[in-house]
Amino acid sequence: MTTRPVPMTEHAPTSVRRSLMLTLATSGFAVAFWAWALLAPLAPTLRQDLDLTAFQQSLVVAVPVVVGSLGRIPAGALTDRLGARRMLPLVCALTILPVLYLGHLADSFVQVLVGGFFLGLGGTTFAIGVPLVNAWYPPERRGLALGIFGIGTGGTAIASFTTVRLADAVGESFPFDLVAAVLAVYAVTGGLLLRDPPGRAVTAEGLVARTRRTLRTAATWQLAFLYAVAFGGFVAFSVYLPTYLTSADDLGRSDAATRTAGFVVLAVAMRPLGGWLSDRVHPVPVLVGTYAVVAGLALLAAAEPALMPVGTIAFLGMAAALGAASGAVFALVARLVAAERVGAVTGVVGAAGGLGGFFPPLVMGAVSSATGEFAWGFVLLAITAGCAAVFTATAVRRRAR
Repeated sequence: MTTRPVPMTEHAPTSVRRSLMLTLATSGFAVAFWAWALLAPLAPTLRQDLDLTAFQQSLVVAVPVVVGSLGRIPAGALTDRLGARRMLPLVCALTILPVLYLGHLADSFVQVLVGGFFLGLGGTTFAIGVPLVNAWYPPERRGLALGIFGIGTGGTAIASFTTVRLADAVGESFPFDLVAAVLAVYAVTGGLLLRDPPGRAVTAEGLVARTRRTLRTAATWQLAFLYAVAFGGFVAFSVYLPTYLTSADDLGRSDAATRTAGFVVLAVAMRPLGGWLSDRVHPVPVLVGTYAVVAGLALLAAAEPALMPVGTIAFLGMAAALGAASGAVFALVARLVAAERVGAVTGVVGAAGGLGGFFPPLVMGAVSSATGEFAWGFVLLAITAGCAAVFTATAVRRRAR
């Protein structure tokens, strides 16, 4: 593999420029994720309006997530080659098309499915922003910077909080029109202001060769596993917690949704702290500690304590630990992966995190259906998190020295 430096056409990075690039990357990521998550809140309405089956409703929600997760692999590799300055505004601009299509033209199951497929573009921006932030910040500050960038995942929370309310208050197409307008503003703003850092190393490998090389690297799969547990656990809880709270604790849907929103907000807010701690003490002990906390609290949840206060403490503690672990994983990426390959590796790792959120809800649902209890699902989570802690303390620690 060979690399070539980009000519030094701009002044050396300053803290102001770094902050501006981080702000632009995070806002673009948040806006794209807002678009990416538009269909999930509307799934019950779509089921009623289009007379969908339960499976079709699940498919409408799942397709953008799967496409967005897997699409991070080529998006990250292309970012290594073309730079985020081009890729991030371009992807945001292209995402406008499926957003408007879904808001105004899609009126059947197949059409919504097609629109959802292309809506998955928004989910690929994670693998574009990480290499941009990584390249702008020095090693000793990357953990915090990448953690702050991770706050952009809160775009999904914006979609959850606003989509149905806006559709009911203004009109069914209004949420889509609003998101399309915000994407357009960002695409123009990002195109004018975004810059790749001077001296950015650019790989000369082609897309296929670079992806193949990335998939053959042991560190890629180690990081993918760690992120699948951390971010996948967060995604799984954000999806399944309302079902659990309404079934196990007899909460109303509104109360369960509000408590789940608190879980999501805390997890997102903890990503910068996980990155900051990784800058200070190293990502490995942060990950070992957070996975151990998840394992312990999952066992506590398996005992099905009363929701107030013990159950709430267990769930919020897991939210904080999973969020911090998600931030620490990408601080570890910055340490283990060469700068010119961060995009390609981030694509695979990000895909693992997105897809990792699908399996736990399926397992919890299957366990609940078979046994009538949720305890064994939490036990399996505890075992998985414990394995992640041991794996980090052994194999990953040796590689990260």
